[in-house]
Amino acid sequence: MPDRPDQHSPAVLSSAWRPSAAAGPADVTGTGMYSADMFEPHSLVEDGVRHYGRLPARPVSVNPLDEFRGARRLLRRTRLKEWAGFTVLHPDMYASMILQDAKYLASSEIYVHDRADGALYQHEQVAVPGAVRIAEQLIGSSVALRRKGYAIGYEFGTDRHRIEIDIAATAEAPAFSGRLELLPKSASPALSVSSRLPGGTMYTNKALFPIEGALRVGEREFVFRPDRDLAILDEHKSALPYRTTWTWGTFGAFADGVPVGANFVDRPEIPGQPEESGIWTPDAAAPLTDVDFDWDPAAPLSPWQIRSADRRLDVTFTPEGRKTVDLQLGVLAMDYFQAYGTFAGTLDIGTRTVDLADVHGVCEQMRARL
Repeated sequence: MPDRPDQHSPAVLSSAWRPSAAAGPADVTGTGMYSADMFEPHSLVEDGVRHYGRLPARPVSVNPLDEFRGARRLLRRTRLKEWAGFTVLHPDMYASMILQDAKYLASSEIYVHDRADGALYQHEQVAVPGAVRIAEQLIGSSVALRRKGYAIGYEFGTDRHRIEIDIAATAEAPAFSGRLELLPKSASPALSVSSRLPGGTMYTNKALFPIEGALRVGEREFVFRPDRDLAILDEHKSALPYRTTWTWGTFGAFADGVPVGANFVDRPEIPGQPEESGIWTPDAAAPLTDVDFDWDPAAPLSPWQIRSADRRLDVTFTPEGRKTVDLQLGVLAMDYFQAYGTFAGTLDIGTRTVDLADVHGVCEQMRARL
């Protein structure tokens, strides 16, 4: 196990300053930061027309089905996958959770890896269609999956977002319980992207939130501090192609007391369409393109090299473990893993380049028939 930073120290980035290759204003067509007058729609679909591109914030209302009527709307609904998940970043553990409405079923998963003992603990629940509903309007909404012995719920407020967890122990994992609060007013800018995919469409909303509260795993309690710890929101409302593949990663940390980080993906795309790779800077979610993942599929726990073409992102990801899903259900199948570990390298946040060391995050790969 690699050495860990002192639990009581919020410093995870070096204070070394270097000139930035991307300093200063840039265009909003996929190569630079957002401008102050960038169009901000109230709804993803307005008057039957969907907005595509990088948006300066999550629209108040997001329902991709509003683009369609009648039978086409019903057909498109069967392809829509909606989920809201969080990766939480803490020096002593790795954790991730999701609530998902896949239309043909509802589901939820959560895992915690305790770095002290190296153990991975997981809970999951599957429910009937409609048991999980992701609202069109995020602020003021709540979403949960509650069954006997299993409850995860999110509440999205103006001043606080809340995660509540109450899961009973099983033969495979100890009980999980806790209440975590996210601070929207100190969050990063939103990474909000609407794009066409080969055989589908995607909408995603992602952001970094300082987090506080506590999560208990068996007899172990993890206390979160908003000056040190982060939660990364991953909200999707996407009509994914039947054969879906992606390689994806994300991480976050504090630089000068402000959340910064990166989200990066490699998936089949339509040339010219915006994709969700980006860098969270203090001022914007800056577009990032042409990300290369160099890793060995035969040894997924060996280090990964991840770079963007312009080298704004140049990091090594060192996994400590991974969660896997392997399902074969005839026409439906999923070969998936999420590796959790640490990032080291450099990140250009627009005004300077910061050095990363022992920054927590995840990488994953999905190959599925959905």
